[in-house]
Amino acid sequence: MLEIERIMRLLETEFVGREIHYYEKISSTNTVAKQQARDDAREGTTIIAETQTQGKGRLNRPWISPKGGIWLSVILRPQITVEDALKITLATAVAVAKTLYNMFDLRAEIKWPNDVLVDNKKLCGILTETSSRKKNVDFVVVGIGLNANFDSKTLPEELQTVATTLKEVLKKEIDREKLICRLLKEIEDLYKTFKAKNFETLLNEWRAFAVFLGKKVEITNFKEKFEGVAVDVDDTGALLVKLADGTMRKVLSGDVTVRLV
Repeated sequence: MLEIERIMRLLETEFVGREIHYYEKISSTNTVAKQQARDDAREGTTIIAETQTQGKGRLNRPWISPKGGIWLSVILRPQITVEDALKITLATAVAVAKTLYNMFDLRAEIKWPNDVLVDNKKLCGILTETSSRKKNVDFVVVGIGLNANFDSKTLPEELQTVATTLKEVLKKEIDREKLICRLLKEIEDLYKTFKAKNFETLLNEWRAFAVFLGKKVEITNFKEKFEGVAVDVDDTGALLVKLADGTMRKVLSGDVTVRLV
């Protein structure tokens, strides 16, 4: 079980994680965080659970959340438009990748828009959900699912070949409290960079971890499936894909699969 008091002692943030709501079992940290945000929870409030019974990934996919993982959500209240919310997902992915590198010397890779991989296997997923009034965002909930101290064999069979855990990669269990503290600090620092409108600085950090850029990819969304070369991310956070005929497509949502041939 996580020691929340120890997290509070070790935490070096100004506001992210300064109020923590901890649950042994919960439906979804994002679901609870959204309700608390609607009830005027202050910015930086963090929901942490040992397990989730209805964890969510993108496109309403289930997110399996066994004990030993890090399942948390952070409430943010940026003064932005809905179109800018994607940038917070990219910033959070950078925060996860930097934390893994700085703590464990792991060279994590980011796959647009919300996955963090190690050895080409998914280690972490990010789910950003917003509430808006007209074009302006009321609040943003950033959910993070990080596979930490459990074996991937406990996951459903179809996930075992595509997912990994820190325990497997590092051949040992990690200090979850220290990892959470470092992660929340990285989130806060990059969120400040984002709010200061230094998105190009943030994007450059993101590009350093986005090893799929320059490679052939397949994009799948609700409407279609197509292939091209992932060229870059623009100043809105959208993925730019160059098609075979030379035209450029701007991708705002969808799944990205790197093609090996």
